[in-house]
Amino acid sequence: MRPLSLVVSAVLVVACRADHGNDPRVDAASDASGAPPQSGAVLSVHTTLGIPSPTSTTDPDGYLSVKADYVVSYNSSRKVPNWVSWELNTSYLGATPRQDDFRPDDTLPPTLPQAQLADYMGSGYDRGHMCPSADRTLTVAANSQTFYLTNMVPQAANNNQGPWSDLENECRNLAHAGKELFIISGGTFSASSNQVGSSVVVPDETFKVIVVLDAVGQGPADVTANTRVIAVLMPNENAEIAMTADWHTFRVSVDMIEALTGYDFLSDVDPAVQAIVESHVDNQ
Repeated sequence: MRPLSLVVSAVLVVACRADHGNDPRVDAASDASGAPPQSGAVLSVHTTLGIPSPTSTTDPDGYLSVKADYVVSYNSSRKVPNWVSWELNTSYLGATPRQDDFRPDDTLPPTLPQAQLADYMGSGYDRGHMCPSADRTLTVAANSQTFYLTNMVPQAANNNQGPWSDLENECRNLAHAGKELFIISGGTFSASSNQVGSSVVVPDETFKVIVVLDAVGQGPADVTANTRVIAVLMPNENAEIAMTADWHTFRVSVDMIEALTGYDFLSDVDPAVQAIVESHVDNQ
C-alpha cells in the first residue's frame, strides 16, 4: 500500500495504440495531450484496480506494454515479466482453440533483450503463461497474443500443470458464474534465482492475486471489506511442489506477496479497504 508514482512517456500513446488494435474493451493510455494516466482504469481495463509498480516505456526493467488482452510490466534484465495484469469475465471466453504459436514479442522495441524459444528448449521448465491461453478464447488474435514469451516465465511442470492450472480453471469457473475477476500474476526473485538459456531468470516462486467482484463492470469503488481476494504463492521447483497438490494450500495474504515483491496491489482501492482485504487469507 505504498504511494505509487506512474511515469509514462509520450511514446506510450503510439506503443499502446499499436497493441490495442480495435478492441473496445481497452481504454486509451493517455489523452490527446500525452498526459500520463493517473489511475489504472485510465491506462487499461486490465489494470482497473490499480498499477502494481512504477512503469514506463523508458525503463528497460519496468517496460510497460499495454495489449488488447492484458498489460505487462516487462523486465529485460531477467527476460521475464515483472507482472501481468488482466480482466476475466465471460466476454473473453469462447471456443477458439489453443494457438501454440510461442514467440518473442514483436511489439517491444528491438533494443530490449528478450527470451527466445531456444532458451526454454531442454531447460527442464515449462513456458509458463501468466495470462493463460484458456482465459482468451474469444478470437484467434486474442489467444495468439497470450503466446508472446513476454507473458511467460520458466515454470516448474509440477507447478504449471498442477495446482497452478487448477487455480486457473477455478478462475474461469467463477467467470462463468457471472463474476468479474481482476488478476495479477508474476514471480518472486532473489540473488540466487536459477537461470536458463541466455540468462532467462527463473522465479523462485510464482504468485497470483485475484479479486473476485460480483458483477461485470464493477471496479475499485465496489471492492469492500467483504470482497473475496485470493492470493497464492507457489514454489517453482519440482522438488518443492507436487503436481497433485491442492492449490488451496498455497493461499497467503496479499500483504505477504507485497512484502516479497515491493509491489502495491489494488492501489486504486480505498486504503482502508485495502488494509482489510490484503491482510486476510482467503478461506472459501
